Amino acid sequence: MRAVIYTGGELFAERVAERPAEGDLVIAADAGLRAAQAFGVRPQILLGDFDSLGQPPDPPPAAELLRVPAEKDETDTQLAVSLALSRGATEILIIGGFGGRLDHTLANLSLLENLARRGVPAVATNGAARARFLAGGEAVIPRDVRFRYLSLISADRRAVGVTVSGCKYPLANATLRRDNAGFGTSNEITSPRAVVSVRRGGLWILECRDLLFSREK
Repeated sequence: MRAVIYTGGELFAERVAERPAEGDLVIAADAGLRAAQAFGVRPQILLGDFDSLGQPPDPPPAAELLRVPAEKDETDTQLAVSLALSRGATEILIIGGFGGRLDHTLANLSLLENLARRGVPAVATNGAARARFLAGGEAVIPRDVRFRYLSLISADRRAVGVTVSGCKYPLANATLRRDNAGFGTSNEITSPRAVVSVRRGGLWILECRDLLFSREK
């Protein structure tokens, strides 16, 4: 089962093509309710401390309302992911999560890493960027006209045996270093799909569009 989690952050709704499908568990994390409503989606669960959203609307905008304390050790998005896993989710899609508070952006990237290392496929997107984490093995990234750039950032001191095909700048058995993140940025997918693999270490795989020149488009 896939869980679709709407969360806060800067959202480029016109660029978000991902939608819940039949059978998905749909959760809104606090201000993520606004994101869900922007797509005409009624979540099954609304969770949060409501410091961002304020008081939930009346009548309730979700079948299940879960209020959590404002003083806690996890973000609302983390709690939503934990809830999804406890309800049987084996795959996670996060809508939002980037471009608002920098600390929450980094926390959400860390959340993708945590899920990948636990064997749970996860993707996050806000329309301007899409992120996933590769903890060894291989990932296939279909070419998507919404995102011009493909970047690989090592989460470990070194990511060893990195191979990239289907891109403008291919790699073969390369080493990416965390202290030289620029080496893996701003590649472009030139084939119908890119294939990224890593033998040892973890990689954030980031698809981005150029906001400077495309915000009005």
